[in-house]
Formats: sequence, C-alpha cells, structure tokens
Amino acid sequence: MQKDNNEEKITIRFAEQKDLSLILDLIKELAVYEKMLDEVVATEKSLNENLFEKKMAEVIIGEYRNEPVAFALFFPNFSTFLGKPGLYLEDVYVKPEVRGKGIGRKLFTFLANLTCERNYGRLEWVCLDWNKPSIQFYKKMGAIPMDDWTTFRMQGNALENLADKF
Repeated sequence: MQKDNNEEKITIRFAEQKDLSLILDLIKELAVYEKMLDEVVATEKSLNENLFEKKMAEVIIGEYRNEPVAFALFFPNFSTFLGKPGLYLEDVYVKPEVRGKGIGRKLFTFLANLTCERNYGRLEWVCLDWNKPSIQFYKKMGAIPMDDWTTFRMQGNALENLADKF
C-alpha cells in the first residue's frame, strides 16, 4: 500500500476577486472559532474595496485536494528598529476537519518565503492567549512569543472621541 502524501495535495495561491464570498465565509468561520462572530461587519463589498481596489492587504488561499480549506490575510508593517518593512499576519485559519495535514505549516512556509523574497525583516502576528494548540504550533515552527508586549486597540466611539479632540 502506498503512503498518503498530504504535501502533494496542498496548494497555496493568492486570492482573486472571484474569491470574495469564500474569503468572507472563512473569516466568519474563524470568528465562530474565536467566539467573535458578532464582531464581523466585513462585507464582500468592503473586502473588494480594500483588498482588490485599494490593495490594503493580501490574501492567500490554502487548498487541500483542490478544495479551499484555509486562508491567511496579511499586509506590510514597518519596524523602526530594523529600518525596513515586515509582514503582519492579521488572520490565519484552517478548517478543523483538515487540521494536522500540514496546511497551516504550508501557509506559514509560503508567508516566510514571501517575507524573505520581499526583503522584509520579520513576520509577525498575534494569537489569543487561550488558543493553546495554535501557540504550540507556532513555537514548534520557531516563533517566539512576545510576552513582554501588550496589544492595544482603539476603535468605534473611543477612536472617534479621541479624533474629535484634535
């Protein structure tokens, strides 16, 4: 019996406009997993405008046996200390039924390669503290948690109130 080689069944490609509904569906699946579905206000229209018209971010799609099962959304950031850009991974998601088949690793190797090809200095992302399986996966790949740093966010009324003070 021949051994099943998952690596040959995984492909990574850049998303296209025709993938808008797929991207939104995967975003919603991620939000359900993170218990944050009520925070998703993205629409196909807003994704189209920002991903494909303004090119504010990029998306890659992971396919297993020619079926889309994963995505990653990323954009450049900038490190003043390095004096060069980095790649910031906003979201990465692999459908639960295909986890453990190497798809997440393939997404990350693709992103690491892209980071190096573009001569960026680092690849960064955040992970929810409770997401132990992902944290273990990231550490196994060689990622280092930045435990001394706290992510801050300002949005909605707080953002508008502060802007009004300018």
